[in-house]
Amino acid sequence: MMTMGLTADVMSRPVPVNTDAEPDPTLARGSRTAARARANEAMNRYASGDDEAFAALYPALAPELRRYLLRQTRDASRAEDLLQQTMMQIHCARGRFALGADVFPWAFSIARRFLIDSIRWERREAARTRAVATTSSTTGTMSDEIVHSIRVLRTLQQELVRLPDAQRQAFELIKNDGLSLREAAEALGTTVVAIKLRTHRAYVALRGAISDDEGDNLRTTSQRSGRRRSTEVASQASH
Repeated sequence: MMTMGLTADVMSRPVPVNTDAEPDPTLARGSRTAARARANEAMNRYASGDDEAFAALYPALAPELRRYLLRQTRDASRAEDLLQQTMMQIHCARGRFALGADVFPWAFSIARRFLIDSIRWERREAARTRAVATTSSTTGTMSDEIVHSIRVLRTLQQELVRLPDAQRQAFELIKNDGLSLREAAEALGTTVVAIKLRTHRAYVALRGAISDDEGDNLRTTSQRSGRRRSTEVASQASH
């Protein structure tokens, strides 16, 4: 069982922090594989209650997380803040880690949640600022194009949630986060071929959902138009 004293003690220990540029992209695959193996071994020990394993986990895991966060934020200070939040959450949730699993997909999903939360917060603050700066007279009726865009976005979000986890994670890392196929494969612990297959299947599913939604919308619009015409004809006949 963790205590507040233990949490403060572990997380306050000095750990190597590097806010310089991203790691050398030419790093040998063998080194990355070794780092992943060290991270997995350290996480298994850490999840089993070995507090000393954090000293091995951090340098094996943090550089890849920092590289990802720095790529997304392009802000070293913000990336470092998000990294520390991620490591704190890993510490707090270590008891729920599945022993023997690959720690990288789990850690990347935690980092991505913090990243998304920070982006949403920034957007809300920007929206509030714009709302204060503009007058209420700008609240006109949305155009058909905007309504259609919102409808498509809602459909995509709903379908994305229904995708298998493997497809959704691959699609989000490639399309939303801008990772290369190789980077996504390393983050998820799989091959480039598998990432290509997962993103293709996700794309096909999303495209099909949009087509189905547009077809339903066209049928609804046609039915409404038909009812209006029938009402107009009946009204004219009564006169």
